[in-house]
Parts: sequence; C-alpha cells; structure tokens
Amino acid sequence: MNQQANERSYQQYFSKQHDLLRKAVRDFVKKEIAPNVDEWEEAGGFPRELHKKAGELGYTSVSYPEAVGGGGGDLFEEIVVNEEFMRGGAPGLVASLFSHGIALPPLIKYGTSEQKEKFVKPVVSGDRVAALAVTEPGGGSDVANLQTTAVREGDDYIVNGSKTFIPSAIHADQITCAVRTGGEGAHGISLLVIEADTPGYSVSSKLEKMGWWSSDTGEIFFNDCRVPVKNRIGEENKGFYYQMENFQSERLAMAVQSNMISQLCLEEAIKYAKDRKAFGKTLTGFQVTRHKLAEMATLLEASREFTYRVAAMVNAGEYKVSEVSMAKNFACHVADKLTFDATQIFGGYGFIRGHLVERLYRDNRIYSIGGGTHEIMNEIISKHIL
Repeated sequence: MNQQANERSYQQYFSKQHDLLRKAVRDFVKKEIAPNVDEWEEAGGFPRELHKKAGELGYTSVSYPEAVGGGGGDLFEEIVVNEEFMRGGAPGLVASLFSHGIALPPLIKYGTSEQKEKFVKPVVSGDRVAALAVTEPGGGSDVANLQTTAVREGDDYIVNGSKTFIPSAIHADQITCAVRTGGEGAHGISLLVIEADTPGYSVSSKLEKMGWWSSDTGEIFFNDCRVPVKNRIGEENKGFYYQMENFQSERLAMAVQSNMISQLCLEEAIKYAKDRKAFGKTLTGFQVTRHKLAEMATLLEASREFTYRVAAMVNAGEYKVSEVSMAKNFACHVADKLTFDATQIFGGYGFIRGHLVERLYRDNRIYSIGGGTHEIMNEIISKHIL
C-alpha cells in the first residue's frame, strides 16, 4: 500500500484539518530537519533554535489548552505532529525536541496559575526547554521506591539524589522531578519543578548510547538543592498518581512512534527490494522477499489500527490503562520484527551507517524499555484481566 492510499484509509480518525496540519508539519520537517539529521546524529544533539522554530509554529503544543499558549487541538493533532516529526528519520531528536510532552502535562492539569505562567508558557513558545526526571540509577521501573529526597525546611524543599536516562538533560532549563517528600512507597512521592540554575543542581556529560544519538540524554545530580515549596505540583505526596496518569500519554506516544519506525522500515525495504538485483532479478522477484514484505505490511496495519482505536477512546475521555499498555507492547513487538526484517532485506548494507534502516534498528531498541518496560506493561495488563 503506498503512502497516500495508506493515509486515506485512516480518514475515520483524521479530518481535513488534520490533513492540512500534516502537510504543514511534513514540509517543516523536510526543510528544517531531514537535511540536517545525519550531521546532528554525529554531533549528538541538535541546535536549541529548533525548539524555538517548532514552538513559534505551534507544533510542540497543538493539543495544549489555549490558556497556556497551546493550540487547543485534539489527541489526533498531536499524533499527526508526532508521526511527521518521526518522518525526519531520527527518533532521538523527537524524544528531546518533545521532552516537554512528558514534563508539562502534570503542570497543565495540577499546576497553579503562577506555575503555568512561569513554567509552561515559556516552554510552549520555545524559549525554554523542559524535561521529566523520574528514573534513578538504582530504580529503573520501580518508581514507587525512588530514593531522591526532598526534605521540607520552611518555605523550601532541600533536594538530594540523582536521576538518569533523562532526554534533554543537558539543555533543559527546568525539570519536572519526582522526589520523596514522605514515607516509603507510592504514598510518599511528590513532583517538583526544579530549575537548572538552582545551586547544587548539576548535569553529567551526554551519555553515550546505542541509539537516539541526537538526544542529549544525561544524568542529573542534586546536592542540597533548595527548591521553593511553591514549585510543588499539586498536593504533597500525590506525585506518584500524577505520574501514573502522565505515563499513559507517554506510552501512547511511544506506540505511535514505534509504528512510524515500522512504517519507515517498510517503505525503505520496499524501495530497496524493487531496485536491488540478485541472481539476475530484483529482490521483489523472489517469493520469499514478497512474502516477507507482505507480513511486514500486515503487522504494521494491525498495530497502527489498534493504536488509533485506543487513541480514539482516550480522545473521547475514556481512561484505558490496559489498552494503552497493550498498544505500546504490540507496537514495540511489531517494530522489533520490522526493523529486523528490513535490515535482513538490506543485507550487508543494513549493517552500514548511512542507511536509515541501520539507525532505526538501533533507535528502536529503547522503545520496549522506556516509558515502562515490556514486562511492566504485561504486569499492568494482567492486573486488569485477572
């Protein structure tokens, strides 16, 4: 199925307004990102100005309320933007350029007017960079037992500890940080906005990763950081529950991105198989290649349709915890297979840098880990079906 026919087949989810947005974003990505991706990947990051360019056009906040400077759009506008930025061929860039997408939602939903003015609007406009800091060196998926402490002292919290694997850690001006303000377990966690210029706040050099090279992922350290209590998001010791809500949108976005990795791999594999000759004919002349491509296309269609269906329910206001986890796991499973199969079709060239499938093969690996591992998703699903 070609790209245009594929997009037409999903018109039950996308309106003409979505199509216009898709075209505008696609043109932006072709002009501002695609020509620079290889250079930015090698450099391990992209210019900060890209935040400003995308912010000024409203692409980084299409679904945020107009009251905070967003576009007031629906979830499928957000999906359109997500998909088209992924077309730039650098998932790591998308992770960092949209790191605010998992940092701002708790602020938008539970923050005060003062917090939204100071910490949301400047990020929406592209003037500041925001990141989410939850994962810790010794914690991983065990969010309920995080160890970074925030001890109240008058009108401040004194924060000590560290976070790791944080996209945009190097360039973030502020982080939405999960800290322990109470006792053990989920009931003692709060969310604080911590600004990067706070004394005692420091950042590591960029972590050298298997994939996502253009994401400035790093570690963040807190040594007696004094953070005003007015920077706390919502109620004290409610942060775990705010973050669990936040994980839902992150996981759905990761399902969308995984499907786009699959889409790009399928497109590249079809294009290569039509051109590459072996034993006197193109690869598409071999039944084994045609059937492999057919299976790839079938899995992608199933995964994308399921992701869109879950997104439609979420967009309608339904809280679909297990379905979101299913969508993420299935999309990741499909992307695992399609990145493998596309690389196999490319043969030795799929192992050489400079080919998109090689990058996607590396970049894809994080999706079954980030935002909640495959195993954690299965645990969530099992709790809902048993």
